[in-house]
Amino acid sequence: MAESSYRVPFRGGGFAHRPIKGVALGTFVVLVVLWEWGCRSGVISNIALPAPTEVVRALEDLVTTGMLWKHWSISMLRLVGGWVAGTLAGVLVGLMIGLWSLPRAGLYPLVSALFPIPKIALLPLFVVWFGIGEGSKLATIAFGTFFPTVIATIGGVDSVPRNVVRMAQSFNVPYARIVREVIVPGAMPTVLSGMRISASIAMVLLVAAEMIGAEYGVGAYILMAGSLFAIDQLIAGVVILSLTGLMVASLIGQLERRLLAWR
Repeated sequence: MAESSYRVPFRGGGFAHRPIKGVALGTFVVLVVLWEWGCRSGVISNIALPAPTEVVRALEDLVTTGMLWKHWSISMLRLVGGWVAGTLAGVLVGLMIGLWSLPRAGLYPLVSALFPIPKIALLPLFVVWFGIGEGSKLATIAFGTFFPTVIATIGGVDSVPRNVVRMAQSFNVPYARIVREVIVPGAMPTVLSGMRISASIAMVLLVAAEMIGAEYGVGAYILMAGSLFAIDQLIAGVVILSLTGLMVASLIGQLERRLLAWR
């Protein structure tokens, strides 16, 4: 019997997504054009939602007066300070709970009990404890980012295949080296996913904290614009937050590509 020359096509892509350039930008442009058209035609009330051109003018005013950098830089200092403190503490506590039985027995129930509490509700308490200055704002952001980081780190440690750990133990690999070269790399994807979530939570808490007793900051600017019914300035503040979120997500994405290159 003659052998068939038919080649079976490779179908082992594993549902991998392929990048499609221009789609995201095109979608954004279409939405902005429809928004502008709706405002100019009267379909959308300018009182309720100003046109994109008015929002751009508000952003230009912030740039020309120098207030954009002042508000944004102060917000970034608060965001980075609180998020870094909460993330580092969360990773350390998560590793302790994930690796050792005594911290898991003592701390895991406590973390599970405190995690569902809305951290914004604790902001007045932090004001009492740390004052109305920077301490309460940093504490709110750090406290809010701490718990999702702990949960993600515990999940990452628990997801490491135990057969790999047992194999390392069977070759008498030291405990510290197993943690450093097996547990930490295996848990890193989940930890980085937790960092993405905690960064979003940190931005929400940042805006809430800046709306209480802050003179400068994006949250304070949005609160001022809302009290004056300056909707164009309010939307401009939201745009600043959105761009900041994209920048933070891009930085975490670069960190993922660097730390997870072994995959």
